[in-house]
Amino acid sequence: RYVEHSLTSERSVLVMGAGGRLPVTWYPASYADTVKMTDMRMRPDTSTGYPGRTYRFYTGDTVFAFGDGLSYTKMSHQLVSAPPSYVSMQLAEDHPCRAEECASVEAASDHCEDLAFDVKLRVRNAGEVAGAHSVLLFSSPPSAHNAPAKHLLGFEKVSLAPGEAGTVAFRVDVCRDLSVVDELGGRKVALGGHTLHVGDLKHTVELRV
Repeated sequence: RYVEHSLTSERSVLVMGAGGRLPVTWYPASYADTVKMTDMRMRPDTSTGYPGRTYRFYTGDTVFAFGDGLSYTKMSHQLVSAPPSYVSMQLAEDHPCRAEECASVEAASDHCEDLAFDVKLRVRNAGEVAGAHSVLLFSSPPSAHNAPAKHLLGFEKVSLAPGEAGTVAFRVDVCRDLSVVDELGGRKVALGGHTLHVGDLKHTVELRV
């Protein structure tokens, strides 16, 4: 009975793609020659050649990148409901950023009320095998405050038969999801273009005053 159960389990793995994704970055062997084990800095330092750590800051070569995964089938993405091309921050009339150019504004409650939008995508199984697929939504912010190269906003998982399509949706809160931490530890919303991407699909939302 146990042998039969084992064979059934192995068959289910072979005919049904699990759609797992890597939760870490696999660095090349040369990374260990560049980065000391005791150096826990996240951000890269071009003056010393320090490459940074994690998918958020490291942009060098990888063996496998954060979020990589294999599948027996092929999934395609299509943007169904696009976010707005720009979002205006809600600033008081006497806010200093109305009179001068600012790189960012505080992620304060009076600036952020109801500042959110939806991202909807259609995922289609274009292969010949049923499979599960994890959809990862990333954002690449402007370069203010040594912001990360990208960060994960959210993920959803769908299971699709061959030829089947499904819809996934993300609710993006501007001040919660698109903000960064500045040099003094304060949370700021960087003004300018924020690029949202899922795989090769990209869409830029500009935050402005």
